[in-house]
Amino acid sequence: MGNHDANQLKVFLNNHAEGDLISWPVQLEMMEAYNLSCVEAESFILKNNFLPARYQRNRQMFSIEDQQKFLSSSVAVIGCGGLGGYVIEELARIGVGQIIAVDPDIFVEHNLNRQLLASVERLGLPKVDAAVSRVAEVNPVVKVVPRQIALTRDNGHEVLSSVDLAIDAMDNVSGRLELAEVCAALDIPFIHGAIAGWYGQVSTILSGNDTLSKLYRSTSSNKGIETQLGNPSFTPAVIASLQVAEACKALLGKGELLRQKKLAIDLLNMEFEKISF
Repeated sequence: MGNHDANQLKVFLNNHAEGDLISWPVQLEMMEAYNLSCVEAESFILKNNFLPARYQRNRQMFSIEDQQKFLSSSVAVIGCGGLGGYVIEELARIGVGQIIAVDPDIFVEHNLNRQLLASVERLGLPKVDAAVSRVAEVNPVVKVVPRQIALTRDNGHEVLSSVDLAIDAMDNVSGRLELAEVCAALDIPFIHGAIAGWYGQVSTILSGNDTLSKLYRSTSSNKGIETQLGNPSFTPAVIASLQVAEACKALLGKGELLRQKKLAIDLLNMEFEKISF
């Protein structure tokens, strides 16, 4: 973009802003008039100290600079089911620029009780494709890259090579341990989450610690206790939200992370316990 075009865009924004807010219709008009993509338009808006109006309720927590950081970030979500659907939804609404959605599965009927991306119309369809279409409805600025595969130590380096952070929304122990191995090798932080019935846990795993292996050292079943306790609609929503909060802090370098800690959640008795390792 030349200086002349940039100056014209600045005039356009000054003429159409409400305070420092740029509405979605104005952003669309800007994209059409100046032949810009969603990302190009949003990036220019933020760099010139305007804020897309969709984020105005975030501004007491996140600055315009923080919003720029989200836009330039890439996050991999490993699993697009119970946890992953909520994680993807919340990352998109926050404005994370790219989401790598990884899941080999299609929707089946028992997903309907808890998975945000599941619907009757989507039964039999890939979960990653639902992630693409849902995010396009929620926030067209966000790019979703669908990967209909199971992440393993063999393909993990290729899948995660360009991401800033990974979020564990898997449903098996072996997959989680392989994810931890890949993230450690690539020096990528990842946010672990697990659910079973009324219960869940969250931990932030940074390179160089073995928190995940400690969490699962006494586990004999690959699937964990969710096969016994089941999963309702509300538990994944709670745990996913905690994971996204941790992800935001990790991306922005703010707050205290659950590093070498597990946050254990008991929704039946409404008890939250932070356990150090």
